[in-house]
Amino acid sequence: MKTALVVAQDAIGILAILGILLQTPKATGLGGTIGGGSDSGGGYRRRRGLEAGLLRFSAVMIGLFVVVSVVSTYITK
Repeated sequence: MKTALVVAQDAIGILAILGILLQTPKATGLGGTIGGGSDSGGGYRRRRGLEAGLLRFSAVMIGLFVVVSVVSTYITK
């Protein structure tokens, strides 16, 4: 059981990292961070389609990672 939780935690962690890395940044570069970046609507825009799906996927993976970590901690005790 402990080994399965460790493998699940590793797999979920990798999927969460990939989901985060595949997302497009709101504003690129230091100019976008400070000045808002005029090309992307000031850095604030609504996520649609694939971007929204990636955001939800990342959030679910992070939530699952936390749950598996807590369960793994209680099982090890």
